[in-house]
Amino acid sequence: MNGGHDLGGVMGFGPVRPEHDEPVFHHHWEGRVRGLVMTMSAAMGTNIDQGRFAREAMSPAAYLNKSYYEIWFDGLMSMLDERGLVVRAELVAGRAIGPVKPVARVLSAADAEAGLRLSKPYARPATAAARFSTGQRVRTKNMHPAGHTRLPRYVRGHVGTVEIVHGVHVFPDTNAAGDGENPQWLYSVRFAATELWGDKADPAVSVATDAWESYLEPVT
Repeated sequence: MNGGHDLGGVMGFGPVRPEHDEPVFHHHWEGRVRGLVMTMSAAMGTNIDQGRFAREAMSPAAYLNKSYYEIWFDGLMSMLDERGLVVRAELVAGRAIGPVKPVARVLSAADAEAGLRLSKPYARPATAAARFSTGQRVRTKNMHPAGHTRLPRYVRGHVGTVEIVHGVHVFPDTNAAGDGENPQWLYSVRFAATELWGDKADPAVSVATDAWESYLEPVT
C-alpha cells in the first residue's frame, strides 16, 4: 500500500544521519517489544510480511511521529485486535479482562532464544525458468495495491537494468494477505537517478532495488 512508510525520494525530511556506535536497543522497553513481537507471531501463527503490513497500515501521521519500536508495538496491537486475542479495553487497562483465548503456539524462553539465533530461509525451489536475465532492461509496473507490496513507490513505472538474479523467493504480497507463499523469481534492478528524478539528478548516482518477477515487464 501507499503509506507513511514509503518515503523513498520524498523531499522535506532531511538527510539520513546514521548514529555512530548505535546500540541494539536505546531503552529496555524496546527489547521487550522485540520479544513480544516474536513470541506473539508464534502464538498467532503470523509471518513476517503480515507483521510488516500491520505497521505500514498505520496512518501516516501516526507512523511519522513514532519511533521504530513504537511502530512495532502498535502494529502488534493491531494484529492482536484483528484476531480477537485482545479487546480495546484490555489494551487500555494493560491486563486481561475476559477469558484467555487459545493460540497456535506458546514459546518457552529457550524457544525464543533459539529463534533469535536462527534466520528463516525464504528461498524456494524453482518450478519455471526465470523470465529475465542479467543485463536486461525492464520496466516496473505502475501499481498501487491496497495490500502489502515490496515495490517502492518511487521506482514504479520506471526503466532499469537487471543486475542480479537472486533465485526464487516467497512472494510477500500474497504472503502478507494470507494467500500463500506463491514463490517467484527475485531480481535486483538498478535505476539511474536521472530516470527516477529527472535531468537535474546526479548522473553518477544510481539506485538498486529488489523486485519480484510480477512487478516487472520487459522493455522492447
